[in-house]
Amino acid sequence: MSTAIQRKSDSLKPAVDKSGFKYRFVRDAKINKYVYLMLLPVVVYYVVFYYVPMYGLQIAFKDYSPGLGFLHSDWVGLKHFKDFFGSHYFSRILRNTLLISLYELLFTFPASIVLALLLNELRSAMLKRTVQTITYMPHFISIVVVSGMLIDFLARDGLVNNLLGSWFGAQPIAFLQESGWFRFVFISSNIWQNIGWGSIIYLSAMAGIDPSLYEAARVDGASRLRQTFHITLPGIMPTVVILLILQIGNFMSVGADKILLLYNPTTYETADVIGTFVYRKGILESNFSYSAAVGLFNSLINFTLLLSANALSRRTSDHKLW
Repeated sequence: MSTAIQRKSDSLKPAVDKSGFKYRFVRDAKINKYVYLMLLPVVVYYVVFYYVPMYGLQIAFKDYSPGLGFLHSDWVGLKHFKDFFGSHYFSRILRNTLLISLYELLFTFPASIVLALLLNELRSAMLKRTVQTITYMPHFISIVVVSGMLIDFLARDGLVNNLLGSWFGAQPIAFLQESGWFRFVFISSNIWQNIGWGSIIYLSAMAGIDPSLYEAARVDGASRLRQTFHITLPGIMPTVVILLILQIGNFMSVGADKILLLYNPTTYETADVIGTFVYRKGILESNFSYSAAVGLFNSLINFTLLLSANALSRRTSDHKLW
């Protein structure tokens, strides 16, 4: 009798939902515990250096004083944002940031795709490895060293002016002293430095394309160019879209570290961007609250662009970040 009652009571208990998130997470954690253990340092790094510092964003709305700390500094609301938007520097640095970021998107981003397509067409393995090695190398050179090379090569008595003078009889040009040349120098040097490294992921994506597609295209008489446009490009398009979304998410965060090493007051008109402006206001002038407000504005624009780009990609194609 008692056994029957016990069985009946057990049947009335809710069954374990093995499809629930908690059950699946625990089961997956047990199976892949070593993988999660390897992931732990990365998670800790991002929490410590990216999420914990977000607590300090409150100084953008305060008149921060290191002596008073975050909590006891005077609250000023949107004062720093209004000062920034009303500053005569606002239009200049916003224009420079948008233009340099747009040039990066139009020229630097596609350059790696073009190089990967060209390398994919090479049939000589030795030539392919040689070109890859040469184009990869600049990525591993420190930005400080690259900037020093540019300053030396582009000086009035530098290598570039000597070559232009001896070959074409051109007059020496102070490339890094004239604002009109700065964006060209910055974008072209970025292409040289990153084109090879950026092509790696596209070459990996091309390696995953089914070779039978190319064989069928050759049987149908498709040329190499048509194979590129109808097989290779569609095959790497998911990778291109994901990287493009990430690039748009960093649209306002141009390479301020490199600009800091190359620019000077004579080129502020075309070189000064939000990142360099934040550095001067926050580090050199110790105006922490003002620079925090400008940096927060920049981050919000990037976040909005990332959400918009992902939403647009999700509506127009099957490729998205989430």
